[in-house]
Amino acid sequence: MAKYLLLYSGGSMPETEAEQAAVVAAWDSWFAELGPALADGGNPFTPAAKRITAGPAVTDTAASASGYSVIEADSLDIAAKLASGCPVLQGGADITVFETFPVM
Repeated sequence: MAKYLLLYSGGSMPETEAEQAAVVAAWDSWFAELGPALADGGNPFTPAAKRITAGPAVTDTAASASGYSVIEADSLDIAAKLASGCPVLQGGADITVFETFPVM
């Protein structure tokens, strides 16, 4: 079984306490559905970011990703199916699913 990074891009944060409670409940429900497939629930990202390039040069940049989670699945297709239930989609975000592989 491989680990898959779910990289969230875009979306919005809930504004009211009721919206926040509904979002938390949706995430709790999705995590429960994933069960042992959930390797790391992840976190959202702040919009502030730094880009480091060869040199090394460090510059301010706008974040292109808004958060992540890590799940375990038997294939990329299964991981994508699991990701399709993620509540971040309800907030207008997109999800890119990457298969990871151990090197260390």
